[in-house]
Amino acid sequence: MNFDTRQTGRSNAVSSILIALVMICLILGVYSYSNQPIEEPPWPKEIPGFAFSPYRSGQTPIEGTSPSAREIDSDLALLAGSTHAIRTYTVGEVFSEIPTLARKYSINMALGGWLGQDTIANQKEVARLAITAAQQPYNVVRVILGNETLLRKDLPVDQLITYLKILQTQTDIPISTAEPWHEWIKYPELAEHVDYLAVHMLPFWEGIALKDSVQYIVDKMNLLKATFPDKPIVIAEVGWPSRGRSIDEAVASSSNQAIFLRQFIDRAEKEGYTYYVMEAFDQPWKSDIEGSIGGHWGVYNIERQHKFEMTQPIIAIPQWKLLATASAVFGLLLFCVLLVDSATLKNRGRAFLSLTAFAIASVLIYIVFDYTQQYHNWLSLTVGVFLLIGVVGVCLVVFAEAHEWAEAMWYRRRRRSIGPKALPAGFLPKVSVHVPAYNEPPDMLIQTLNALASLDYPNFEVLVIDNNTKDEATWKPVERHCALLGARFRFFHVSPLAGFKAGALNFALTHTAPEAEVVAVIDSDYQVLPTWLNHLVAHFEKPSVAVVQAPQDYRDAEESAFKRMAYAEYKGFFHIGMVTRNERNAIIQHGTMTMVRRTALEEAGGWGESTITEDAELGLRLFERGYEAVYLENSYGKGLIPDTFSDYKNSAIAGLMAPCKFCASISAN
Repeated sequence: MNFDTRQTGRSNAVSSILIALVMICLILGVYSYSNQPIEEPPWPKEIPGFAFSPYRSGQTPIEGTSPSAREIDSDLALLAGSTHAIRTYTVGEVFSEIPTLARKYSINMALGGWLGQDTIANQKEVARLAITAAQQPYNVVRVILGNETLLRKDLPVDQLITYLKILQTQTDIPISTAEPWHEWIKYPELAEHVDYLAVHMLPFWEGIALKDSVQYIVDKMNLLKATFPDKPIVIAEVGWPSRGRSIDEAVASSSNQAIFLRQFIDRAEKEGYTYYVMEAFDQPWKSDIEGSIGGHWGVYNIERQHKFEMTQPIIAIPQWKLLATASAVFGLLLFCVLLVDSATLKNRGRAFLSLTAFAIASVLIYIVFDYTQQYHNWLSLTVGVFLLIGVVGVCLVVFAEAHEWAEAMWYRRRRRSIGPKALPAGFLPKVSVHVPAYNEPPDMLIQTLNALASLDYPNFEVLVIDNNTKDEATWKPVERHCALLGARFRFFHVSPLAGFKAGALNFALTHTAPEAEVVAVIDSDYQVLPTWLNHLVAHFEKPSVAVVQAPQDYRDAEESAFKRMAYAEYKGFFHIGMVTRNERNAIIQHGTMTMVRRTALEEAGGWGESTITEDAELGLRLFERGYEAVYLENSYGKGLIPDTFSDYKNSAIAGLMAPCKFCASISAN
């Protein structure tokens, strides 16, 4: 290792360390900035009420698994002193015992009864509700029959009114039914049969932005007061979810939940609202019917732990320091991996790799963290594992692409030449240009041959192999044109001929001039530049070079949006992917604009007729024999892009089946 190399190595190491430090500071800064403490009114010692569903992990009314009286008592003990009342939803089974259990903790009841589509079940529920409300210890202050029954369209409004009338005859306690505010506006006749309006105010479900949500509730409350001036209004549910999908401008998060509730409670106290916070405890079972949002409305999680700060400033992610540290460490490890083969990169290239590594590390760390904050069953865990594997796979692809971009765009020097090379004195090997064709438009193929006739290289021949074209009107004009172009152009019409394109190329190889040292191949739609052979042949002076490849290029990219997109994809591969592969002597040989040393081609057994990717497959066999391949980034010919996606898909099969640069590199070594 000479002095300059050592100096470059030290410089690269220093710059890489500085870049990594900048990225670590950036991650810490972003996490710190996005988790600034937010001051909000503190949660009071006691609120008017909680919506109370005491189901625990693994319990669900869908399957008929209910909490025990002891578990309910434990929940009530936890809420004691923090709420004046609770609101329930049914009096079936153990839930009829809740008033008695709540009385022990001086908690009043808004006793709920469930109504659905089952008439018999509804009648039983109404009867149980009246009996339970009338029993000691007399801490039921209001009754709510039905929960969003009209919203779910379980019952028509007249049937709901009938049940309310029945209940009114059986109790003196104020009764109502719970519906969102707009259902009360939609069915004003319902208000005539209740003692008060039990209203749900859940602006999240309506897609209201957090900043507007509390005022939105105030506006709707004023609307209800104006519409029903003689009816008291109780907010039977008000809340915000801590997790789940966004709805329009409403975003579910733990910090948003805390901000909403603390702002609302402060405003509700000023407005004199009676309300029940939705809800005391997370209910994971609701996710089965409401999506991920449904299970995350609780002030407490399923383990009965507070989900957010009640009095201290609110931080979006309380664990942000841990996440930032993990992201920085993981990002540094990934950056080091990407630097393994980066000696030729400029600092801008290293910075790009650093940004990619730290960004992906941060994303992966956050995904894992976010996933651990959710409630799971065996199915969701299994799906999550497979999704994580998929995400890791995508990240590996991004890493490979990022490395290719960095090497193609920000390099100090090339390891291998990718430019044209002047012909050495006395080096003028004969080139046999092979043009396979099947059922091609004769005018297009004639233009291809005319371009070949204009080559400025003096020592070449052209073999046109038309395989299996049935219509003489298609291939006969090409045959006649070859005769007009002179002796160096030879035309072969062969039918039948097996092996598709590879079969045609192998046929041409048997008719190649004995003195030809190089075989060149182009597709029938390619119009080459006159300098093509002159600029590429010189690379064969080196005996170990078996393939010289120029990029595919196209002359009709502006004809449609589809072709423009296809052209962009082609350019990305040939001006980024192939450039970096050439750095490692690991290019993918392509079946057009390619040149092959004849002796190497024959040594490898010719073109492979057992595969549709005969070009890439031949390249791998040549690498296995220790040969080199050279790629020139310059364009020396232009063809036609497939007209439709179906045609594009068929033409892309070869590219999809071609090996990656690392696989090719392994094969080459």
